[in-house]
Amino acid sequence: MNRFSEPLQEYAAASRSVNGYARVVARKRTTIRELAEYTGLSPAAVSYALRGLHVSSETERRVREAADELGYEADPIARALAGGATGVVGLLVGSLSDFWNQELVRAVQRELYGVALSTLVADADGLPARELELGRRLVDQRVDGLVVVPIGPASGDWAAIVRQVPTVTIGDALPGMAPAGEVVFDNEQGVLQSLRHLGALGHHRVTVLSWAVETSPDREAERAVAGSAAALGLDCSVVPCAYSLNASRPLALELLDGGNRPTAILCMSDSIAYGVYAACAELGLSIPGDVAVAGFGDHPISRLLSPPLTSTVWDVEQVAEQATGFLLRAIAADGPQQTLREVIAPVLAARDSTGPEPAEGHRVSSPR
Repeated sequence: MNRFSEPLQEYAAASRSVNGYARVVARKRTTIRELAEYTGLSPAAVSYALRGLHVSSETERRVREAADELGYEADPIARALAGGATGVVGLLVGSLSDFWNQELVRAVQRELYGVALSTLVADADGLPARELELGRRLVDQRVDGLVVVPIGPASGDWAAIVRQVPTVTIGDALPGMAPAGEVVFDNEQGVLQSLRHLGALGHHRVTVLSWAVETSPDREAERAVAGSAAALGLDCSVVPCAYSLNASRPLALELLDGGNRPTAILCMSDSIAYGVYAACAELGLSIPGDVAVAGFGDHPISRLLSPPLTSTVWDVEQVAEQATGFLLRAIAADGPQQTLREVIAPVLAARDSTGPEPAEGHRVSSPR
């Protein structure tokens, strides 16, 4: 007997002789999709039931009984091709240049690994059109579900994606869509807390650097700037800025190189704030003596800067746990369910990067 003999014996009963030669006739396997149609469940729910994951004991019992009746035999290679669960979740982020997004990817992957799921990560690089394209690609690759950190506005393309695969959004919602879940940030309160903190320190002219001004101009956070500034009596301007340290540094150099610079800068991402730190170092400006700097996201690096960065905390571990929990419930559900929603409250971590507005006579001009 050689190593090829045993597989042939499995099909011996189905072989027949043709012109003196043995021909193996492969039996047709029952597919996940057929089992799903038989039970009235989704293919993903059937696959999880067969593996004893994420479904009720009643659903697991019903699926296993149906599998016995239909003679279903698991074929892991064919599972995805047959339209069943792949054990893979798509994770689509706006930009991996942003350090907070990197932390989110780590946290979501850890949550999914704990329930025997793999993650396929896609980076939109700050481009809404690419984000949609990658979303469609992930659907075409038959991911069981999709976790997305949207950077662009809602559109008909998103509606199609949400209909085809359980989808959970993080950070911002997709207005008009009905995803499986939404873990949204209370950006309005986060912006208000930051501007109130700066106002209490005596700052009146604040520049807000935002990555979303051009990609998603109606985002809640940027709308909140105008309302909060008016309520607090602040002169705030919102300036578009890319996510990354490398992209924010040249813009910060331009804003701060001169006597008419703002006394405080609020960055809508800690990664942007790191570029402001770099620019201040090049210009010989002191933080917070010459300019106060605040961030959004509170990446661990922010606590290690000199001075430590004031930032708005969005608990990445809580966010990842909530989003993956919503997704697993949607995957295991019997058909579409009502959208699950959780609003994450901000916590302002005031540190040494924000101080009182410098007196007019004590403001240092940059050496350039």
